[in-house]
Amino acid sequence: MRGLKELTLSANPAITLKGWARLVIAVSHSSQLRVLNLDYNPLGDHIAGMLAVAVASSRTLEVVDLEGTGLTNQSAQIFLDMVQNYPTSMRSLILAENNISLELQQQISDLLSEGEEEEDHENEEQEDGETEKDIWVSQNHQASPTILMSTGLEDSLLAETEM
Repeated sequence: MRGLKELTLSANPAITLKGWARLVIAVSHSSQLRVLNLDYNPLGDHIAGMLAVAVASSRTLEVVDLEGTGLTNQSAQIFLDMVQNYPTSMRSLILAENNISLELQQQISDLLSEGEEEEDHENEEQEDGETEKDIWVSQNHQASPTILMSTGLEDSLLAETEM
Protein backbone atom coordinates (compact mmCIF):
# COMPACT_ATOMS: atom_id res chain seq x y z
CA MET A 1 0.00 0.00 0.00
CA ARG A 2 1.35 3.38 -0.97
CA GLY A 3 0.74 6.21 1.45
CA LEU A 4 1.52 9.87 1.82
CA LYS A 5 5.27 10.43 2.25
CA GLU A 6 5.42 14.25 2.33
CA LEU A 7 2.80 16.70 3.56
CA THR A 8 3.10 20.46 3.18
CA LEU A 9 0.66 22.73 4.99
CA SER A 10 2.81 25.87 4.87
CA ALA A 11 1.24 29.28 5.57
CA ASN A 12 -2.25 27.90 6.07
CA PRO A 13 -4.10 30.03 8.66
CA ALA A 14 -7.47 28.39 7.87
CA ILE A 15 -6.58 25.27 9.87
CA THR A 16 -8.45 25.26 13.17
CA LEU A 17 -7.36 23.86 16.53
CA LYS A 18 -9.56 20.83 15.83
CA GLY A 19 -7.87 20.43 12.46
CA TRP A 20 -4.40 20.53 14.03
CA ALA A 21 -5.47 17.95 16.61
CA ARG A 22 -6.65 15.64 13.81
CA LEU A 23 -3.41 16.16 11.93
CA VAL A 24 -1.37 15.28 15.02
CA ILE A 25 -3.35 12.06 15.48
CA ALA A 26 -2.87 11.18 11.81
CA VAL A 27 0.87 11.87 11.98
CA SER A 28 1.28 9.66 15.04
CA HIS A 29 -0.43 6.77 13.26
CA SER A 30 1.18 7.22 9.86
CA SER A 31 3.38 4.42 8.62
CA GLN A 32 4.58 6.29 5.53
CA LEU A 33 4.96 10.03 6.29
CA ARG A 34 8.59 11.12 6.14
CA VAL A 35 8.40 14.92 5.71
CA LEU A 36 6.03 17.33 7.43
CA ASN A 37 6.23 21.01 6.47
CA LEU A 38 4.18 23.23 8.78
CA ASP A 39 6.22 26.41 8.39
CA TYR A 40 4.58 29.85 8.70
CA ASN A 41 1.47 28.65 10.51
CA PRO A 42 0.41 30.20 13.85
CA LEU A 43 1.00 27.00 15.83
CA GLY A 44 2.34 28.30 19.11
CA ASP A 45 3.54 26.19 21.99
CA HIS A 46 0.31 24.29 22.65
CA ILE A 47 0.05 22.75 19.18
CA ALA A 48 3.83 22.22 19.05
CA GLY A 49 3.58 20.22 22.27
CA MET A 50 0.93 17.98 20.73
CA LEU A 51 3.10 17.64 17.63
CA ALA A 52 6.10 16.57 19.71
CA VAL A 53 4.08 13.64 21.03
CA ALA A 54 3.21 12.62 17.45
CA VAL A 55 6.83 12.95 16.31
CA ALA A 56 7.99 10.84 19.26
CA SER A 57 5.55 8.07 18.34
CA SER A 58 6.29 8.14 14.61
CA ARG A 59 8.73 5.56 13.28
CA THR A 60 9.06 7.17 9.84
CA LEU A 61 8.99 10.96 10.23
CA GLU A 62 12.42 12.32 9.32
CA VAL A 63 11.91 16.03 8.60
CA VAL A 64 9.71 18.49 10.51
CA ASP A 65 9.69 22.12 9.37
CA LEU A 66 8.40 24.48 12.06
CA GLU A 67 10.00 27.66 10.73
CA GLY A 68 8.14 30.83 11.71
CA THR A 69 5.38 29.10 13.68
CA GLY A 70 5.37 31.21 16.85
CA LEU A 71 7.29 28.75 19.00
CA THR A 72 9.16 29.71 22.14
CA ASN A 73 11.73 28.09 24.41
CA GLN A 74 8.84 26.22 26.06
CA SER A 75 8.09 24.10 22.99
CA ALA A 76 11.78 23.85 22.07
CA GLN A 77 12.40 22.35 25.52
CA ILE A 78 9.72 19.73 24.81
CA PHE A 79 11.39 18.82 21.52
CA LEU A 80 14.77 18.71 23.27
CA ASP A 81 13.38 16.34 25.91
CA MET A 82 11.88 14.20 23.15
CA VAL A 83 15.17 13.95 21.25
CA GLN A 84 17.10 13.22 24.46
CA ASN A 85 14.78 10.57 25.86
CA TYR A 86 13.01 8.79 23.01
CA PRO A 87 14.30 7.00 19.92
CA THR A 88 13.30 8.95 16.85
CA SER A 89 13.81 8.70 13.12
CA MET A 90 13.87 12.51 12.91
CA ARG A 91 16.81 13.81 10.94
CA SER A 92 15.88 17.46 10.63
CA LEU A 93 13.93 19.83 12.88
CA ILE A 94 13.69 23.31 11.40
CA LEU A 95 13.11 25.93 14.09
CA ALA A 96 14.29 29.14 12.39
CA GLU A 97 12.37 32.40 12.79
CA ASN A 98 10.90 31.47 16.17
CA ASN A 99 11.49 32.96 19.62
CA ILE A 100 13.83 30.11 20.60
CA SER A 101 17.27 30.64 22.09
CA LEU A 102 20.23 29.72 19.95
CA GLU A 103 21.46 27.56 22.83
CA LEU A 104 18.33 25.36 22.74
CA GLN A 105 18.45 25.17 18.96
CA GLN A 106 22.09 24.08 19.15
CA GLN A 107 21.36 21.44 21.79
CA ILE A 108 18.65 19.92 19.59
CA SER A 109 20.94 20.10 16.57
CA ASP A 110 23.78 18.41 18.46
CA LEU A 111 21.52 15.57 19.64
CA LEU A 112 20.21 14.98 16.12
CA SER A 113 23.82 14.97 14.91
CA GLU A 114 24.73 12.36 17.54
CA GLY A 115 21.86 10.20 16.30
CA GLU A 116 23.21 10.62 12.78
CA GLU A 117 26.67 9.47 13.80
CA GLU A 118 25.27 6.39 15.55
CA GLU A 119 23.09 5.56 12.56
CA ASP A 120 25.96 6.11 10.12
CA HIS A 121 28.15 3.75 12.15
CA GLU A 122 25.42 1.10 12.16
CA ASN A 123 24.90 1.53 8.41
CA GLU A 124 28.62 1.21 7.72
CA GLU A 125 28.63 -2.10 9.54
CA GLN A 126 25.58 -3.32 7.59
CA GLU A 127 26.41 -2.02 4.13
CA ASP A 128 28.62 0.35 2.20
CA GLY A 129 25.78 2.82 1.40
CA GLU A 130 25.58 6.15 3.15
CA THR A 131 22.67 7.95 4.76
CA GLU A 132 22.42 11.67 5.09
CA LYS A 133 20.96 13.77 7.90
CA ASP A 134 20.39 17.48 7.67
CA ILE A 135 20.07 19.70 10.70
CA TRP A 136 18.22 22.87 9.80
CA VAL A 137 18.27 25.60 12.39
CA SER A 138 19.37 28.39 10.09
CA GLN A 139 17.01 31.03 8.78
CA ASN A 140 17.87 30.31 5.14
CA HIS A 141 15.81 27.15 4.56
CA GLN A 142 13.50 27.00 1.56
CA ALA A 143 10.98 24.16 1.51
CA SER A 144 9.94 22.56 -1.75
CA PRO A 145 6.29 21.66 -1.34
CA THR A 146 5.16 18.30 -2.65
CA ILE A 147 1.57 18.36 -1.43
CA LEU A 148 -0.19 21.60 -0.61
CA MET A 149 -3.51 21.58 1.19
CA SER A 150 -5.13 24.99 1.15
CA THR A 151 -8.31 24.27 3.08
CA GLY A 152 -8.89 23.47 6.73
CA LEU A 153 -8.68 19.98 8.14
CA GLU A 154 -12.23 19.72 9.45
CA ASP A 155 -12.92 16.36 7.76
CA SER A 156 -10.99 13.23 8.47
CA LEU A 157 -7.39 13.62 7.42
CA LEU A 158 -6.89 9.91 7.99
CA ALA A 159 -9.31 9.06 5.19
CA GLU A 160 -7.94 11.70 2.84
CA THR A 161 -4.29 10.70 3.18
CA GLU A 162 -4.70 6.97 3.69
CA MET A 163 -2.29 7.11 6.61
